[in-house]
Formats: sequence, structure tokens, C-alpha cells
Amino acid sequence: MIELRAITADLNLGLLDLKEFSKSKQIDIKREQEKAGVNYVLQNLLGTDEFKLFYNASNKPYLEQTGVHISISHSHDKLVVLLNKKENTGVDIELVRDKVLKIKHKFVNEQESLLAGADIDLLITIWAAKEAMYKFYGLKNLDFIKNLSVEDFDLEVFSGNIVVAGFRRKLKLKKEKIENYILVYILNEVID
Repeated sequence: MIELRAITADLNLGLLDLKEFSKSKQIDIKREQEKAGVNYVLQNLLGTDEFKLFYNASNKPYLEQTGVHISISHSHDKLVVLLNKKENTGVDIELVRDKVLKIKHKFVNEQESLLAGADIDLLITIWAAKEAMYKFYGLKNLDFIKNLSVEDFDLEVFSGNIVVAGFRRKLKLKKEKIENYILVYILNEVID
């Protein structure tokens, strides 16, 4: 039902099967399933239920008085929480569906489109990577085509860039295929 992973000494991930969890806890309402699931994963990752989860004005989650950076994502039956003890972070999980072909014009730039073509897994990877970078940035008003880009997204570990007025970051991201989902998370910021 839950998978906990120490990715590095500072980076920890919790992945929950939301369907199994909700059934075992007898929770029927989707919003309540997600909230209870996040709290359950956090309890397991932190080893305590003594934490306070809040959301800022941009809806970015944070753990009060811990200094730990957090990112949360859910898609259908999967929920993931990523904790980073050192730096800001981002995670996204997406169910692989061909629906992405209809909306790719909203998030794929010309170079990415040339490389991904109509490959659904690659398009989902681009979407998930840009969602993770959006969460890393933590503010609204990012254009997924103009301000976010990914390179070598066909590899397991690849690069992403955030470029917006007064803010420029290069990030190392990792993708995983889990059943019929694609998970992408930020490993770390790359300092040039």
C-alpha cells in the first residue's frame, strides 16, 4: 500500500496506493482520501504525527518549523510526497493516457515536440517534469512553453530549466515508470 524510499541522504519519497488506502480506512470522498493519504505518508516519512502542514498563498505546501521542503502530487489511484532536507523540490505523478496528445500544444515547445513526436510516455514525461518544476518555482504565472524546458527527457535522469524574469535555474530530474504511471521528481538544483 505504501512505499517509502530514501533517494539520497536528503531526499525521501513516499508513494501510496490511494485506492487501497481509502478502502482500508473506509474513506469514500476523493478530497478526504487525498488529505488523509498525505497525512499518512508524512507520518511514515517523518516517523511522527507531530507536524503541521500548511499551504501558502500560491498553494505551495510547507511543513511549519521543520526546514524540510515538501512537494505533493496525486493522480487517480497514486499519491506521492517528496521531502528534501536541503533545498526546494518538486514532484509529479501522471497516469499515462493518450489525452496528452490533445493538449500537448499547451505545454510542449518546438524542440521538445520534435523529439517527443506522438510518443505518449515522452509527452507525459515532459508534462510531469514541467509540473515538478512549476512546484519547485512555487509561484504562479509561469508559461509551460516559454518559461519551462526539458532536455534529454528520454533518459532516466535528465535536465530541466526554469527561465523567467529575474529567475533562472537548471535542475536535475529523474523519471520512473510505475505501473501505468510516470513519476518525475527533482533530484537537485544544478549549480553552473
